[in-house]
Amino acid sequence: MLIIDRIVWFINSGIKIAIVVVIVLMIARLIADAMDLNPFAWTSRTVRRLSDGLVIPVRGGLRGFGVDPKFAPLVVILITILLGLFVAQLVGAVAWTVSGVIVSVRSGSVFRLIGFIISGLISIYILFITMRVILSWGGLGYTNRLMRFLVDVTEPLLGPLRRMIPRLGWLDISPLVAILILWLFQSAVAGTLLSTPFRSF
Repeated sequence: MLIIDRIVWFINSGIKIAIVVVIVLMIARLIADAMDLNPFAWTSRTVRRLSDGLVIPVRGGLRGFGVDPKFAPLVVILITILLGLFVAQLVGAVAWTVSGVIVSVRSGSVFRLIGFIISGLISIYILFITMRVILSWGGLGYTNRLMRFLVDVTEPLLGPLRRMIPRLGWLDISPLVAILILWLFQSAVAGTLLSTPFRSF
């Protein structure tokens, strides 16, 4: 399990570094916009070139919600932190599942092996649904590669729920219902397949 722990530590460190880099870049973008620097100066052009790929899609989403686009860098920071959190949770869920599978195979516990696999897949699916909701708030559409993957993976569950559950005004609560159903199913798996103790470690 030491190898898995090291891999998780390495990935989590990379996530933290990426979040810090995006935060620094967005702060530089905010400063450049506030100081109204010459748009043709090297500093201004460099900051814009590095940050436009993140800011422009969010700016379009903010316009759609009627929010001032100048807040786009702050929203990018928020989305980056949330996305980093969910990637870290995803890595943790995968590591927990792999560790549980390895220990189950070593101990010869078939039921726990199946339980760890099912529970791990449910955790990952819940994170995919949550990531889809968060990224949709940031204005990312189906044209974005990550968003397209999340929609394709989660729509088989969210689509039927959306047709059965009426909207609460502008709010689509089908993701919340889906997460609740998955959580209940995961609890049932934990209470049955994962409740038997290991014979040996």
